Amino acid sequence: MTWTAPDIDRSKTPLIADERPMLRAWLDFHRRTLLLKCAGLNPEQLKQRCVAPSSLSLLGLVRHMSEVERGWFRAGAGGEALDYLYCSTDNPDGDFDDILEADAAADFAAYRREVELADAAVADLPLDHTFIHPRRPAEYSLRWVYVHMIEEYARHNGHADFLRERIDGVTGD
Repeated sequence: MTWTAPDIDRSKTPLIADERPMLRAWLDFHRRTLLLKCAGLNPEQLKQRCVAPSSLSLLGLVRHMSEVERGWFRAGAGGEALDYLYCSTDNPDGDFDDILEADAAADFAAYRREVELADAAVADLPLDHTFIHPRRPAEYSLRWVYVHMIEEYARHNGHADFLRERIDGVTGD
């Protein structure tokens, strides 16, 4: 039996909440939206690219967001010394480009693990916590990271909408 991306339940975001729970709820909503766009697809479908010359694919987006979660929450705010998962200085787009031989099930498991580790890395940090990102010479706050991550997911979820519709015609939230 061929592996397929798992079905996803997506909860609603609160209409009223304190700042941190609100930011976290919106981030989780967008994390789950990306996975929802992939649900039920097999590895070959997840690897389908949009249009040449773009290397954009649903699996590439999942891999990319694993890198982004790792980079901003763990390496950035959490201060962990980490290597890239799929990219390198010699191959900065490996998350998108190197998918032909990729193992979709393993990449989805890595994504879920990165989200868990990202959440754990910042769980005890205040939103006002600041840091210098190891690959970007500027000072950032954890609050900024949450807002940026929501924006990044929202942008890529728009890409995922088009990719999914191209693959099998499915549209929706």
